[in-house]
Amino acid sequence: MNMRFIILFLVFVLSVTSGFSQKEKKRVRQGNTEFGEGNYPDAEKEYRKALMEKPGYIKGTFNLGDAMYEQENYEESNKLFTEVVEREATTDQKADAYYNLGNTFMKENKFQESIDAYKSSLRLEPDNSDAKYNLEYARKKLKEQQQQQQNQDKNQDNKDQDKKDQDKKDQDQKDQDKKDQDKKDQEQNKKDQEKKDQNNGDQKKDQQQKQEPQQISKQDAQRMLDALNNDEKKTLQKLQKQKAKAVKGKKSDIDW
Repeated sequence: MNMRFIILFLVFVLSVTSGFSQKEKKRVRQGNTEFGEGNYPDAEKEYRKALMEKPGYIKGTFNLGDAMYEQENYEESNKLFTEVVEREATTDQKADAYYNLGNTFMKENKFQESIDAYKSSLRLEPDNSDAKYNLEYARKKLKEQQQQQQNQDKNQDNKDQDKKDQDKKDQDQKDQDKKDQDKKDQEQNKKDQEKKDQNNGDQKKDQQQKQEPQQISKQDAQRMLDALNNDEKKTLQKLQKQKAKAVKGKKSDIDW
C-alpha cells in the first residue's frame, strides 16, 4: 500500500511591504524542517507551539496529525485529521485530510472506515491515483477480514455444537449410569429382603419345633414297639441260656 503523506508546507511570499511573518507560521515552518529530517517528536513540539500561538490553525493541525501518525499515535492522528475535515478548510486541504485519515484507519485495521475516507477524498480530488490504489487495497483487506471473521464464527459454532453434543453425551451417560445403579440397588435390596425373610422363616420354624413335641406316625410307633419287644425277647432268651448253662454245670456236694 502506498502510504504517501501530504504535508502542507508553507510558501511565503516576501515582499517589500511585508517585513515580518506571524509567529505560528514560523513555528510551522520550523516543524516542517524537523519533519523532513525525520525528527517527528521535535516537529510535534513546533506544531503544538504554533497552535498555542493560533488555536485552530488549519495547517498546524494538519501537520501535527502527520507527526502523530509517524509516531504511531493513530488515535491522536485520527482526531486531528477529523478536525480538519470538519472545519472551514480548502477543498484541497479536506481532500488531503481525508486521504491521510484513510491511511490512519488502515493502520488501525478499520478497513470499512478507511474505504469511506478514501472515497471522500476522491470526491474532492478524483485524480488522486494514490487514493484510488489505497481504496482498492482497503477493499481487498476488508474482504479478507470478513472472510476470516466468517471462518472464526464458523469454527466457534462448530466448537459450541461439539460442546453441546459432548455435554448431552455426558448427561446421557450419567443418566444411564444412574439407572443401572438404581437397578442394581433394587436387585440387591430384593435379595437382601428375600434372605432376611428366609432367615426369619428358619428361625420361626426352629422355634416352633422347639415349642411343639415331636410327633411320630402310628406306623413308626408300632415299629418302635416291635423293636422293643424283640429286644426284650432276645434279652430273656439270653438270660435263660445263661441260667440253663449254670444249672447244667453244677456238681453235687452230697457225700454218698
